[in-house]
This record gives sequence, structure tokens and C-alpha cells, in this order.
Amino acid sequence: MNIRFLLHNAYGVGGTIRTVFNQANALCATHDVEIASVYRHTEKPAFALDPRVRLVSLTDLREDGSRWTDKPGTNSRFWRKTRALRNPLPHGRDFRYNRWDPLVDLKVVRYMGAQPDAVLITTRPALNLLAAWFAPRRLIRIGQDHMNFRSYRPRLQSAIRRAYPRLDAVSVLTRADFAAYRDALGDAVRLERIPNGIPPRPAAPAEGRTRVLVAAGRLTRQKGFDMLVEAFEQVHERHPEWQLHIFGEGRKRRKLTEMIQERGLGEVLHLRGITRNLDAELAKSSIFVLSSRKEGLPMVLLEAMCTGLPVVAFDCPTGPADVVEDGANGLLIPAEDVSGLAAGMIRLIENPDERETLGAAARATAAHYESPVILARWEDLFADLSQQRVRPAASHLLDSTPAGG
Repeated sequence: MNIRFLLHNAYGVGGTIRTVFNQANALCATHDVEIASVYRHTEKPAFALDPRVRLVSLTDLREDGSRWTDKPGTNSRFWRKTRALRNPLPHGRDFRYNRWDPLVDLKVVRYMGAQPDAVLITTRPALNLLAAWFAPRRLIRIGQDHMNFRSYRPRLQSAIRRAYPRLDAVSVLTRADFAAYRDALGDAVRLERIPNGIPPRPAAPAEGRTRVLVAAGRLTRQKGFDMLVEAFEQVHERHPEWQLHIFGEGRKRRKLTEMIQERGLGEVLHLRGITRNLDAELAKSSIFVLSSRKEGLPMVLLEAMCTGLPVVAFDCPTGPADVVEDGANGLLIPAEDVSGLAAGMIRLIENPDERETLGAAARATAAHYESPVILARWEDLFADLSQQRVRPAASHLLDSTPAGG
């Protein structure tokens, strides 16, 4: 079977990209798999990709509209000027695409139209909307949502309600988002809840842990690292020997750096940037913290639990509550409760036996999200959708058979 993924930027470092790469790596053993990236900002992708998976770039553009081969601060592309205009198409409601220009739209639509019989998997609202309106009906079109329906603005929600029934299936990550989509779409389209899958990995030995709390993600408002800095200030007052390491990059780095310096935390709270070996960093740490304001189903949370790390997580919409059972395999803190987040970190710091117990339970929970388990659910969906395509054709042949023929 031909499997085609469409990504906004396969060369970035977000959770959606890591999820799709994991999915493609798992599928390529038995399918012809290709990932198409709308944008590209560097020579090579940040995540490992099986050589059997083809990676193609639909444009040679960075997200700001310049060619990725241009020198920084320059832009050799005439069509960049159209990006100042509002995109009138429905997918322009997605914030990532509010400045897409017509040639980029055309590249994406042409790519979809050029595919042979295939499963086309699009990975965010804008691409899902384009697939719903413009992808050939011969393709099996599956729209993935890696965030959650209620986090979108009303105009994007409205566009989703109109377009998604044209897809063959919509895949969401969590029970809460499944319910939200069911309320929005009813039975107009097939809905499936298939969580993110993570490659199996060995649990880290408890004796190798250090006095480090770890967090990871893009340095954006969504990830709530500003609240984490505030919470860690309270932790530091009680336990000055502990450190917090935050991995990731983003536009909030300067603001976070200022917050850290203002609070005198520069020696114990470190912005570590991007790492290509997060597993090793998780293995050396003792507690994982998730401070997001909103999520889909955070990959890094599952990865931390898979290594046997106890977690302290905000009960944000959506995701954490699907995998973290408070007091059983981690601590679930009311959303945006900074003092509660600090108290949760302090509780685990002061109770090493509880850390070990929660970490072991987290590891057991994460096993249900490992790639072989999740891959089987995708294979079932592909097979069922393919069979549905065959049934109408077979019925038509039977109906047209002459009596007594």
C-alpha cells in the first residue's frame, strides 16, 4: 500500500514531526511510505528517518517565504509579496497558513493530485482542509489532529465542520478530543482515536539518576515554561541542590532567560537548547515536568514515562489526563496552578520511594503506546477503509449482472 504523509515542515523539531517520523518508520517495513514537507529550512531533518522512507520538499521555502538557500535576512523570491495579503481559502484560518501565497497552495494541491492510489495522511487543520476540498477522491484521505478541536478559533472550527465530512476518516489523539469532534461532526465522518506511538526503549536504571528535573518542548507560550520558571523558584527555595533543565528552542528564549536571571536562578535553571539525544537526558534525570497550557497528546510525556520517569503534569486540555493517573503513575496538577506545580515537584523530590513507584507504573503505562501496539491500530484502519472502497464496486457489479447470467 502507498502511504503519503503531508507535513508543514518535516525539518523542524516539534512533537507532530517526531510522531509522523515514528509512524513512517514503523510502516515502511510493509508499505511504500513518503513524507512530503511543505516548507524546509535546513539541509537535513532533525529526527532519524528510515532510509526506506522518502522525504520530499514541495517548496524550497522557509516559513517566512524566503528560499532556504538564501542568505539570512535576504529574500530572492518575488511571490513573497503576496504573503502580506490574507489567504481567502478556508485553510487560511489555520494560524500557520495565514500568510501562505498562491504558489504554495498550488504546489500542495498538485502534489495531492499526482499521487497514485494511496492513503493520504494530512497532519494539521490547514492540510486536512486542503485534502478535504482538493485531494482526488481516489485517495483514502485521513486527517490527523495533533492538537485539539476546542483550542481552535471559531472560524477555523466552522471550516472544519464544513470540510471534514468530505474526508474518509479523522484521527484524534485523546478521549476528550474524540468527544469534542463527535459533538461537532456527529456521524458525518468516521472518527478514530489513535494515540501517538513511541519506539520501544529500555527503562533507565534508577541508580543512574541525578538531582535534575527535566522539561522539553518549543519555547513558546503554549508550553508554559514561564509558569514552570515561576514554580521552580519555589522549589529552589526548599531544595537549592536540585536543578531544572529545559530542552528546546523558540521565540520565548529571551523572555525566559530574563525571567531566570531576574529570579537569580541562572546557576540551577538551564535552557539547554535542542538535543538530538533526549533519551539520554531523560535517563539521567529524576522527574519530568509538563507545564503546557494546551496539548494534543504530548510525545515527550510518553517518552519520559517510557524511560521510567515519574511525571508532574498540568491537567491541560488535552492529553495528560489520558495517560497520567494522579497518584498512580504520576501527579496531575490543575491546569495553570503554578503553586500546585511547585508542590508536586517538591513532593517527588522529598519522597524518593514514591518517585520509584510512580516511575515503574509510568513505564508500564507507556508500554501501551509503543509503536507495535499503535501500528496495529493504523493497519486495521487502513484495511477497513480499503475494504469499504472495494465493497461498493463489488455491489455495483452484482447489481449489473443480467438475470440468469
